[in-house]
Amino acid sequence: MHMQDNLKAELEKSKAHIIVEIIEYVPNAVLSRTIIKKASGNVTVSSFDAGEELEEKTSPFDNFIQIIDGTADLLLKGKSIKLVLGQGIIIPAHASHSFNASQQFKMISTVIKSGYED
Repeated sequence: MHMQDNLKAELEKSKAHIIVEIIEYVPNAVLSRTIIKKASGNVTVSSFDAGEELEEKTSPFDNFIQIIDGTADLLLKGKSIKLVLGQGIIIPAHASHSFNASQQFKMISTVIKSGYED
């Protein structure tokens, strides 16, 4: 299996994983790996090399971010927030946000796509 193909596949079920170790840091890159992908939402883990950024975007769904290594700089609705190892934050649906890596960091992103019908 090519590494790229492997990054798109879900993690093996019923097996313990050390989440911080399932994705590497790659120089000058942001990598993402799918943990679970369903119609109702998905969970991904991402690694950011120092100096990398994820451009400003919005999502129609809430997104729960957990920092699992390093420190992330989040710009959320124009407000700068530093997230350190162990911290989490909910990025509200439709909120503009971007990530910047002043140092390497890894995060888990959990998006729930159902439940907005209420």
